[in-house]
This record gives sequence, C-alpha cells and structure tokens, in this order.
Amino acid sequence: MEVLSVRVPREVKEGLEELARLEGRDKAEIAREILARGVRERRIEVAIRAYREGRATLWRAAEMAGLSLLEMVEELRRQGVELQLSVEDLEEDLRAALGESGS
Repeated sequence: MEVLSVRVPREVKEGLEELARLEGRDKAEIAREILARGVRERRIEVAIRAYREGRATLWRAAEMAGLSLLEMVEELRRQGVELQLSVEDLEEDLRAALGESGS
C-alpha cells in the first residue's frame, strides 16, 4: 500500500473517528474504504459528463469509469442519461471492444 497524507476539516476527522467507534473498526481502514468509494463514484461522474458532452463514446466512457459496457449503460439509465449512439460511435466502440486501433 502507498501512504497518502491529506488535511481534512475537523468535522471530517471527528466523523471518521465516530464511524470507527460505532463500527468497532480502525479509522484508517474506514478512511480507505470511503476514499475508494469516492474515487469510483467520481470516475463515473467524470465519464458521464464526458459522454453527455459528446467528448467520449459509450465505450470510452465505460473505460473512463472503470465499468463494463453493460454496467455503464445501466449507470446512464439509472441517472436518466439518454443513450447517444451514432453509427460512427458504434463502429468506434466495436473496434475498441475488439482491440483494434481503427486505423
């Protein structure tokens, strides 16, 4: 594991300590869990924003989010984002799925 030092507001530190006490677990373990969950959620947010703005195809957005194509479609559905599939996007996504460069 890597070491990461961060400064947090007192309320965050106290909330973390309270969770550790309530769960009877180590504060560092809970912080790692919360941070991992936050990173995953943020990656999904960034990928959805890129997809919505047309800066990423469905396949690329899934890749950015660290999700499978089907998981990405489900996440978009859950968040009420309409699929934007052009023939070009489908071709690009298929090439990406097959591991081709498209050149």
